[in-house]
Amino acid sequence: MKSNKFMVWLILFSIVTIVSACSSDKKNKYNQSSHIITKNNNKNVSNVHHFLDEQVRLHMQNNNTIYFDTNKYDVKPDYFQMLEQHVTFLHAHPSYKVTIEGHTDERGTPEYNIALGERRANAIKIYLESKGILSEQIFIVSYGKEKPIVLGHNEMAYTKNRRAILIY
Repeated sequence: MKSNKFMVWLILFSIVTIVSACSSDKKNKYNQSSHIITKNNNKNVSNVHHFLDEQVRLHMQNNNTIYFDTNKYDVKPDYFQMLEQHVTFLHAHPSYKVTIEGHTDERGTPEYNIALGERRANAIKIYLESKGILSEQIFIVSYGKEKPIVLGHNEMAYTKNRRAILIY
């Protein structure tokens, strides 16, 4: 992050140096260069904000999985802090939408697993809405057992597949 700030300042310094070296009219020199610097500075600031927003969004993408116990859909308190980060992000970026995917392990009927995956996604949606996130920002989908993250017929695989994922 410090390296990125350093690069932005280095670019701004380079622009200032180039603009001031190219000027020929002393009287008009200051006004022209300050206009160019302001214009470029606003563009760079906008780029920096976009870059930082994208970095935060990527962090949210990497911190986005909630695991559930067998046949359960209640959100454990262990995940409240992570969900609060998503709440903060969505409050700060009301134009962003999040899709919550509900997943299950392979045990159970397809109908049961689709319903359980939906209840898991909906439980997170209800939590986000209780913190002030607009329902228009939240979409839910259930994949049941159709998209396992770990293949296998053992408890380790089952544990990893019983999840909900927040995707931006």
